[in-house]
Amino acid sequence: MPRPLAILMLLVTTLIWGFAFSAQKSGMATMGPLTFTATRFLLGGLVVLPLGLREYGKRGIPLTRRQWLQLLGLCAAFFMGTILQQTGLTLTTVTNAGFLTALYVLFVPLIAFIVQRTRPHPIVWLCVPLALIGTYYLNGGEFDRFNLGDLLMVFGAVFWAIHVLMLSHVARDTGLPMFVSSLTFLFAGAIALVLLPFLETPSFAGIGASWGQIVYSGVLATALAFTMQAIGQQYVPPANAAIILSAESLFAALGGALVLGERLPPIGYAGAALIFAAIVLVETVPILVARGRRAEQPAGGA
Repeated sequence: MPRPLAILMLLVTTLIWGFAFSAQKSGMATMGPLTFTATRFLLGGLVVLPLGLREYGKRGIPLTRRQWLQLLGLCAAFFMGTILQQTGLTLTTVTNAGFLTALYVLFVPLIAFIVQRTRPHPIVWLCVPLALIGTYYLNGGEFDRFNLGDLLMVFGAVFWAIHVLMLSHVARDTGLPMFVSSLTFLFAGAIALVLLPFLETPSFAGIGASWGQIVYSGVLATALAFTMQAIGQQYVPPANAAIILSAESLFAALGGALVLGERLPPIGYAGAALIFAAIVLVETVPILVARGRRAEQPAGGA
């Protein structure tokens, strides 16, 4: 797949995810976070499962024990990031949730450097804080009040960073992005379903009252968006992908304005500009530098 197309897929993914914040927040007016998580991801997993099974069948070679263990680790990181975010949304605002979730942009290169000893292009170290500052300004340049929900979002961002890193490796190693996505969704939904009777009292009336939010979150934000992420990240480095996905906060603010009546403050537009500047820089600078170096090299002769 051409890299520009992969980048476009990641940008569309951020748009869908951004609006999902509003759906997740409003949907929990009639149900708890585990109920929403279970219904959302079981629905999303079942939508993608036929494509995943077909993809696995075409592979012809079963996954190794190592690959299954890596897939299990990916599923665990995904569930932890999801449930921490969903629970945090019951205690904090969509604005704070968007900013604090974006912290995974910073955690991705840090974790990659610590665990994998992978040195990203130097421009990443400029774009990471640029994207974070932009996200901060996007939310008005201030926190409402840091509470337990905010703390859960920060912990969730750590697991989202782990998920971004592992997804890039697992999807490339197995060559099964749809199969990986479907199992990840079903795992998250199944774990939430197992925990549900002990922590919440779900009702069909509550689920039915928010069916629109569940369908949006399950089909679009889960089945479609996460699958596009799994495909796109095979062709974009993890740190670069994380910065592109940080634009999710921009669309979260837009969704909050359209769905929940929130308004972007004047300083928010400056934040939006910084975020997109980070995205453009992280994608263009490495390419321009590489082209410059090739142009400086003397042509080979006979």
